[in-house]
Amino acid sequence: MSEGTLPQPALAGGGAVRKLTQPGLLRSAGVRFGVIYATLFGLSAVALAGFLWWSTAGLLDRQITAELQQDADSLVSVYFDEGLPGVTSAMKDRINGNIDDDALYLLADPEFHLIAGNANAWPAEMPIDQDWGSLRVKRDGLDVLMRVHAFDLPGGYRAMVGRDASVRQNLSRLMEGALFWAAGIAVVLGVVGAWAVRGLFRATIADVSATAMAVSAGDLSRRVRVHGQDDEFDLLAETINDMLDRIGRLMDGVKQVSNAIAHDLRTPITRARTRLEDASIHAKTEADLRQAVDRALVDLDGIVSVFQALLRISEIEAGARRSAFARFDLGAVLADLAELYEAVAEERGMTLSSDVTQGLSLFGDRDMIQQAVANLLDNALKFSPEGGAIEIRAWQDGALVRVTVTDHGPGMQQADMLRATERFFRAEQARSTPGSGLGLALVQAVAQLHGGEIMLADAQPGLRTTLVLQSSLTDDKSATLTAA
Repeated sequence: MSEGTLPQPALAGGGAVRKLTQPGLLRSAGVRFGVIYATLFGLSAVALAGFLWWSTAGLLDRQITAELQQDADSLVSVYFDEGLPGVTSAMKDRINGNIDDDALYLLADPEFHLIAGNANAWPAEMPIDQDWGSLRVKRDGLDVLMRVHAFDLPGGYRAMVGRDASVRQNLSRLMEGALFWAAGIAVVLGVVGAWAVRGLFRATIADVSATAMAVSAGDLSRRVRVHGQDDEFDLLAETINDMLDRIGRLMDGVKQVSNAIAHDLRTPITRARTRLEDASIHAKTEADLRQAVDRALVDLDGIVSVFQALLRISEIEAGARRSAFARFDLGAVLADLAELYEAVAEERGMTLSSDVTQGLSLFGDRDMIQQAVANLLDNALKFSPEGGAIEIRAWQDGALVRVTVTDHGPGMQQADMLRATERFFRAEQARSTPGSGLGLALVQAVAQLHGGEIMLADAQPGLRTTLVLQSSLTDDKSATLTAA
């Protein structure tokens, strides 16, 4: 195997395997993160160097400039107070008092003939119209760098003051050397750090890549390792694992639904085929043949009703009916259902009582809510014994509306209650009764679409089913709760 090639997973079903290779160096996300790190590190080093320069050499330069400006302002004041002789005398005093010999003073007439100062002539390299500059001046046989400031005096006279800038020059050279080596070290550290960031990035996502490849190959049991550091990568790992758990549950649900469809529909399909085949062989009259066809049609209608229920559940779960949401009087809907099923209960020797709060307002799909409650009442009638009692209650509970249907039938085991809303699930005591096991699944889908849930509890005896709904659910909130 080549160095840049990942292991190739074998896909279930013999499908073609897409060749996966590591991205090139320039296209690698790890390299990009490393470059970003090195760039930020370099910019930080440059910013630090600039700050050091500003706070050292720049500070000396500002101090010299401020001192020269102050000296020049003082000489201008002397000129206005004492005239030219006063300026000449002041310069001589300052030259004599300059023990370190690091100051420059010049005074020239309008033709730039030197009047006073500690230089032989006015510097030729200092342009007439230039006020600030740097000059090389002989001091004790050495060329000394001077920072100078030239300024005009009334009467066409021009003066110059200067200070030795050698310290600044030496400091600048020292800092240039230090910054040069610091830049080299910064480059080395930046490259090393970028390589380390790239390695860390690759190591962190390696497990994610391996898990994704295993899942794409059909192994839904793989999960991304959580390091327990509670950082962004752990959050990503937990999110991916939650997604894989949900995918696993959905896949299990699809398998269960497929198996249930195959199991529950095989009997009516086989029965219909057997009847038609028997009629084609043994029917002697048209009436016998028509009777066999009618019985087969009943079986086929049952199959169609199962598929219609599945499609309706899928439609509800997808939120396709949310556009029909509107505010309606739930109390009136439940009262109509109670009146309808009360007659059915009487025919079967049962009693149905209702306790519904009037004026219950609900925002949702009226037809779906009606179908969900009808399913609960159908189940209660189906499993209640002769002479049994059924009760339907509805009331406002804060922001919720609760609708409860209670029967006194055989009830349901706790383990069966946890699976009751699964498609095609039927408890052991319900296998001998007609039905497809989709009634509570549809109720669950309706409840979730309306931001609620369905709860099952033991009525001792019997089963109490509670449909919990949001009374003031908006369309946006519904979408959010459904997606969750």
